[in-house]
Amino acid sequence: MEKMKKARLLFLLLALALPLLIEGLYSGQTLPVDGPAQLERPVVALTFDDGPRRSTTGELLDGLAQRGAHATFFLVGEMLEGNGDLVERMAAEGHQIGVHTYDHVWLTELSAVDFEKQVGRTRRLLTEMVGEGSYWLRPPYGGVDRGVEKRAGSPVILWSVDPEDWDDKNVTRIVEHIVSNVRDGDIILLHDIYPSSVEAALQVVDRLQERGFLFATVEELAQLRHIELKEGEVYRCFYP
Repeated sequence: MEKMKKARLLFLLLALALPLLIEGLYSGQTLPVDGPAQLERPVVALTFDDGPRRSTTGELLDGLAQRGAHATFFLVGEMLEGNGDLVERMAAEGHQIGVHTYDHVWLTELSAVDFEKQVGRTRRLLTEMVGEGSYWLRPPYGGVDRGVEKRAGSPVILWSVDPEDWDDKNVTRIVEHIVSNVRDGDIILLHDIYPSSVEAALQVVDRLQERGFLFATVEELAQLRHIELKEGEVYRCFYP
C-alpha cells in the first residue's frame, strides 16, 4: 500500500509540473520546481463522511475510477459490517480511509473509555479489513475540543468547503456552491450516503477537471504542500 501511495504522489507531482516543464522547454528557462508555490495546477481533496453504503458508495467509486480522481473516505464503524469489499476497493484504488467514529457521536461529550470505543474500535476494524494504517480522524459535526485533540491518535481533519449536501439534497445547488467557492488547497466535505451527493460529486469532478484541477487524498494534498501533519492538530485546508 505504501508503494501505491508513493506512486500516486509521483503521478500528481508530474501532472502538476508538466505545464512548467513544457513552458521551460520552449523558453529555454530553468524551471523553479523546488516548492509548492511553483506548482501551476490547483489541487483539492474531495472527502466523504458517514459511509460506506452499498447503494451509493459503489456507484461513487465507479465514477471516481472512470475520472481518475482520488478521494478520502471517513467511515463509520457500524457501517463496515457487510461492506468489507467496498473498503478493500477503496484501499486498492488509492483512496484514503479515515475514522468517523463507530456510530456517529459527538466526541466532545465522551470519557476516555467511550472515546476509545468509538475511535479505537473503528480503527481496529479497518485494520482487520485492509491492514495497518494511520486512519486519520474526522469528528462528527466537526466537534473538537482539547480532549478530542489529546485522544485523537492522529491528525484531526475538518474541511474548508461545505455545501451542506445533507440539507435539501439539491444537486444543482450543491455543485454550484462547490465550484463557485473552491480554491487551490481546499478540503471539500460531502456524504456518500445520499444519491444526490454522489451525483453532485461526480459533476464537481467533471467541472473542476475542465478547469485544470487535480483531486488528491488529504494525505497527498498535505505532502504536496510540504506540510508534516501532527497528531492531535486540527487541519481544515492546505493552501499554497
